[in-house]
Amino acid sequence: MITATSVRLITDDGDNKGEVPLEEALAIAREAGLDLVEVSPNEKVPVCKVLDYGRYKYEAQKKAAEARKKQKTVDVKEIKMRPNIDIHDYDVKMRSIYRFFEAGDKVKVTIRFRGREMAHQELGMNLLQRVSEQTEEIAKVEFEPKLEGRQMIMILAPR
Repeated sequence: MITATSVRLITDDGDNKGEVPLEEALAIAREAGLDLVEVSPNEKVPVCKVLDYGRYKYEAQKKAAEARKKQKTVDVKEIKMRPNIDIHDYDVKMRSIYRFFEAGDKVKVTIRFRGREMAHQELGMNLLQRVSEQTEEIAKVEFEPKLEGRQMIMILAPR
């Protein structure tokens, strides 16, 4: 499948043979009982390695699986409050927020306004400012407080 007339050859033990004709590289690979694999096809002179292709694919697959295993997904957890929340209820919500940040998750703080509370949106804004000030050392504001319908939303991300 290699289309170039000459290739830069790297043998199975890692020696760089330099630029050799394709036929000679194939002969060296056949003699070693291995495959000639094009590692870097976009170069001026493509780089080819002499190796066992089946083993190469297997190791690449294992590396990809290991990378997926170590990958952490970031969830967005939501905390809902009201503008006239009591002190103890607020403290309970803040403990939950801290726990979410320790787990590495983002937190979406939502304040829902009902009825005449819509006339006092500054209470909701003050509450969100208080939350952001309290979590300032462990989190940053990713999405500034914004009113969407009857809800005020702010998103915090761990530092």
